Amino acid sequence: MHRVQETQEGIDVVVRVLFVTVFIVIADQISKFMIKGIEIPLFGISLKGMSLGSSIPVIGDFLRITFIENPGMAFGIEVVDGKLFLTLFSIIASIGILLYLYVMRTEKLLFRLSLALILGGAIGNLIDRTFYGVMYGESALFHGKVVDFIDVDFFNIDLLGFYLTRFWVFNIADASVSIGVLMMLIFHRSFVDQDGQLPVVESTSTASPENSTESSPSP
Repeated sequence: MHRVQETQEGIDVVVRVLFVTVFIVIADQISKFMIKGIEIPLFGISLKGMSLGSSIPVIGDFLRITFIENPGMAFGIEVVDGKLFLTLFSIIASIGILLYLYVMRTEKLLFRLSLALILGGAIGNLIDRTFYGVMYGESALFHGKVVDFIDVDFFNIDLLGFYLTRFWVFNIADASVSIGVLMMLIFHRSFVDQDGQLPVVESTSTASPENSTESSPSP
């Protein structure tokens, strides 16, 4: 009975942080539908969207809404020639992050929040790859393209043949993954103990009488 209660409490902790994941997925998909357009006659929804390749200035030339699609990874980076492989990899990665969230349910909130952001971004782009091809009659299941639209100016880079004047066009899901990874990098020291290991939270139910008398109660 005690183990069942601990399991339920662990699930509750994961569910609470997953609200962030759900928010990211919803915001990401709504923004993409507004860019690409969508029609749902049953609910009277009809959004025309933008033409592929078109651009709308928001803050002059610094920030633009530019509609592009890519079959690759975040920020339009394509490292594998195979949409199905990338989609299946994304599914496995998302399941892995979800399971890892449960395993690390006792860790600090920032750590769990960073995982929730990464999971939200992964699921957001996974929906594009899995369903958009079928939804828009463009390709088969698991062969859709990711919608990108946030176009930001960037300082010029010209290094060893690599030239960049604007940042890669991205979306809310990409930004969520990046923020989650940055949080892990910035707050890494707060996630681990002095030995470089993730802190292990011991259950008070398994503490010995000697340890319980020596430990001071939590405020």
